[in-house]
Amino acid sequence: MFYDPRRNDHNLPHNPWLALVVPRPIGWISTVNRSGVVNLGPYSFFNTVSANPPFVLFSSHPRKHSQTNAEETGEFVVNMATWDLREVMNASSAEYAAGISESERVGIEMARCVNVKPPRVARSPVALECRYNTTVRLTGSDGRQNPSSIVFGEVVGVHVDDRVIVDGRIDVLKMQPIARLGYMDFTLVDNLFEMLRPAKPAQEHTEPPAIRQPVEQD
Repeated sequence: MFYDPRRNDHNLPHNPWLALVVPRPIGWISTVNRSGVVNLGPYSFFNTVSANPPFVLFSSHPRKHSQTNAEETGEFVVNMATWDLREVMNASSAEYAAGISESERVGIEMARCVNVKPPRVARSPVALECRYNTTVRLTGSDGRQNPSSIVFGEVVGVHVDDRVIVDGRIDVLKMQPIARLGYMDFTLVDNLFEMLRPAKPAQEHTEPPAIRQPVEQD
């Protein structure tokens, strides 16, 4: 099958696009508005951008409270969505009015952060405190502006539950993060395998051969 996503001529009953690039990690974003009300919502268009310094992004379509709060206050927190938090994470995705705190409505305990004002989800094993950096809007090849906004943030604080640190490494299987697939499907990280990078290939000899000088005859 081949189809042009600009025309969606795939002839399938459901759009396949979101099932093709999977799994997508979930950024469970907590923010506060100017009045101090805590907002909490999951975003499956989320990922890290760089390692040193660490940056993350999340994409909002359409513009939602998390984006507005991050831009207006300059801060947000990314909380890891895990298997045991899946139901409350899903409940927090409901479209509440701007003055309503999702964390209070779904009954999830929040904890203070160190370097930013928005709180983190207390039961989440990983939380990333972020300073808002910039928002990017994309324009398609047809000249129309994409309705999604990409919000970038610099990570300025990292919380890790000590229980998921084993022998000096993060044990992903203890964290049990969940991720988004296509349609209404999710997946659980419950197995892993290791592959080491190949050794650096030996450098080929690229120096030009030495030129032998003629030997003078007596």
